[in-house]
Amino acid sequence: MSDQQQTEQPDRRAERRAVIVGAGMAGVQTAVALREQGFTGPVTLIGAEPHQPYDRPPLSKAVLLGEAEGSAFDVDFEALDIELRLGCEVTGVRPGEHELDTPSGPVPYDVLVVATGAEPIVLPGTEGVPGVHLLRTLDDAARLRPVLDERHGVVVVGAGWIGAEFATAARAAGCAVTVVEAADRPLAGAMPAEVAAPMAAWYAESGAELLTGARVERIEPGRVILADGRAIPAGAVVVGIGARPATGWLAGSGITLGPDGSVTADDALRTSQPDVYAVGDCASFPSARYGERLLVHHWDNALQGPRTAAANIIAAGADDGPAPRTYDPVPYFWSEQFGRFVQYAGHCAAADTLLWRGDPAERSWSVCWLRDGVLVAVLAVGRPRDLAQGRRLVEAGARLDPARVADPSVPLKSATL
Repeated sequence: MSDQQQTEQPDRRAERRAVIVGAGMAGVQTAVALREQGFTGPVTLIGAEPHQPYDRPPLSKAVLLGEAEGSAFDVDFEALDIELRLGCEVTGVRPGEHELDTPSGPVPYDVLVVATGAEPIVLPGTEGVPGVHLLRTLDDAARLRPVLDERHGVVVVGAGWIGAEFATAARAAGCAVTVVEAADRPLAGAMPAEVAAPMAAWYAESGAELLTGARVERIEPGRVILADGRAIPAGAVVVGIGARPATGWLAGSGITLGPDGSVTADDALRTSQPDVYAVGDCASFPSARYGERLLVHHWDNALQGPRTAAANIIAAGADDGPAPRTYDPVPYFWSEQFGRFVQYAGHCAAADTLLWRGDPAERSWSVCWLRDGVLVAVLAVGRPRDLAQGRRLVEAGARLDPARVADPSVPLKSATL
C-alpha cells in the first residue's frame, strides 16, 4: 500500500456516530467520557426533558428547599462538540437499521448507548388525583416547592431512601409529616431487618410520624385512606415506593431485558444487539465479585459505568484495539436524612456474617458484612472513615478478623488478616 493510500484510509473512530439516549448523569458522563478518551466522531445526546441536563440528588435537598434554582451539570457541551437534542422522546430503536424512532423522524447511529435511567413506580389509582406528587424530575421538585413553602401537612407513601430524604426536607421546612410504609420497617427492600429497624427512631426524633405495616387503600383529595380504615389528612401526598428501569421504549427491538425490566448488559456493558451499550439505572451487569447480576440504582454507578462503556466503544472502533474493559464495581451510595450522613458500599445480600461497630441507638455506628471472612459490604452512619476504609477493603477482597471488626475503636484497615 502506498503512502498516499495509507493517508486516504478513513479513521473508523472518526466515522462512527455515537448517539446516547438519556440526558441524566449516565448519559452526560458517557458523552463526556467519549470525548475525554479520544472519540472524534459525532456525539449526540438525546433527552426527553426540555431542561439543560441536570443532576438529580439536589432535587430532594437544595432544589426542593429553594436553596438552589437548579442543578445543571457544569459541562460545556458546545466546547466538547456534543450535540444536545432536548425535549425529544425516543419511541423505539431498530438495531438492524441502526436507527432510532422519534416524533421528528428517524435518527441514525453507528453506536448507541441506552442511558434512560429509571422511572418512579406510580401508586395504582392515584393518576390524576389532585395533590399527589412524585419526586424524580426538576419539574416534580418545582411543583413540590410551594407545598413546603406553604407548610402543608404532608403524607409520604414509602419509607425508602427517597421517602426519608423528602420527609427530612419537609420537616426542615416546618411541615407536619406522616410517613406510611406497608412493610414493618423503613428501608425494607434495601437493608436487612436488624439494620433497618433502628432507623425507625430517626423519624420520631425529627418530629415525623412513621406508620409501619400501613398499606394504602386509596388516596382521595385531602386524605389518604389506609387498608385498616384509618384516614390521614393530607395537604399533599408524595409517593416514593421505588423505581423501575425506563426501558419500555425498547419493546420489539430485540435488546434483551431481564425480569426486572433492565437491559441485560454483559461485563463490558454491551447489550444483546451489536453496537448497542447500556449504562446507569436502566442496565444490569454480571458481577464476578458477587457472583450474580446486579441492578444498581445509585448515582455512583451512573458516574462510573460510562467510563467503561466509552473505553469499550473506542476500543471496538479500532483495528488493533485492546480487549474490552470489564465493569465490576463496588456499588456505592449515600443519603442525607434526619441530620445523619448515611453511606453504603458493597452488596450485603452476598454475606453470611453481620458485625456491628458501635451502638445503633447512638448518632454514629457502622455495620460490616462478611462472606467466608471476606468483607463484602459496609454501612456507615456518621462514620465516614469506616466507609472509606471499608470500601477499599471490599475492592481488595480483604479477609478480616471478626473480633477486631466488631471493636469500633479499631480502624477497619487494621482489622485485616
